[in-house]
Amino acid sequence: MRVLFMGSPDFAVESLKALIAAGHEICAVVTQPDKPKGRGYALFPTAVGAYAEEKGYDVYKPDKVKNGELMPVLEKYQPEVIVVAAYGKILREYVLNYPKYGCICVHASLLPKYRGASPINFAIINGEEKTGITTMLMDKGIDTGDMLLWRETPITDDDNVETLHDRLALIGGELICETLDGLEKGTVKRIPQSGETCYAPLITAETKKLSFNMTKREIINKIRGLSPVPGAIATAGGKTVKVFAAEEIDGPQNGKLTVKVADGWIRITQLAPEGKKKMSDEDLLRGNRNFAFDV
Repeated sequence: MRVLFMGSPDFAVESLKALIAAGHEICAVVTQPDKPKGRGYALFPTAVGAYAEEKGYDVYKPDKVKNGELMPVLEKYQPEVIVVAAYGKILREYVLNYPKYGCICVHASLLPKYRGASPINFAIINGEEKTGITTMLMDKGIDTGDMLLWRETPITDDDNVETLHDRLALIGGELICETLDGLEKGTVKRIPQSGETCYAPLITAETKKLSFNMTKREIINKIRGLSPVPGAIATAGGKTVKVFAAEEIDGPQNGKLTVKVADGWIRITQLAPEGKKKMSDEDLLRGNRNFAFDV
């Protein structure tokens, strides 16, 4: 199948790799524009852009897509299907309606739950026991289109955003290939979304704030749901501290960074005080025995 691929971050690279390995014709790739990074503000491509350029594909990086900016690309390559994985821009009807098989989104949740930009984060933050990938025929709404295929994966107590992201990215690659094969054969059916819905918005500064007035499980889930990036935020002595990992404990422990919370105690096991690298609580306390969070 002739595929126009649209995606930007690492999550989307696995879908692109899978489509290539499955023998689909990637006619071109569309991704977000290069962005400045580092002290010198040099421009760097997205993960998808870098991978596609390395493999020799035609890559397009439009600033906007809402006013027909993609029409020349569509007319040049005439894709049979557009695959979208974490592209980062809302597609207009002229794009959605162009290909024979439509625009198929690889979404990192079990729709209709966790529509929106941060489904992996909020599935963990909200204490879900499972999540998954849904392939969806896109419409004008935000993740509201008809579902095609889906696959579940458990969320374990050892998962954080990084581990769950990587697992879902691989599942997404497998499922988009199954979806395209099924569309060609006519075996994949459209299923309207129904049931409980919820939204996973962009992560904001407010989202990242930790409150030690919550329960042990709520705090740990929030930390896991933001680790390793962007990191949950607390303060100590008025200074910002990023918190990456914690565990439930029965009470205070000598030489450990323990905090009293709403229903007991937790130990912060990994953190990064302002201006310092990530470290264990034990390493921190060796150099600063009086360290304490503002609670």
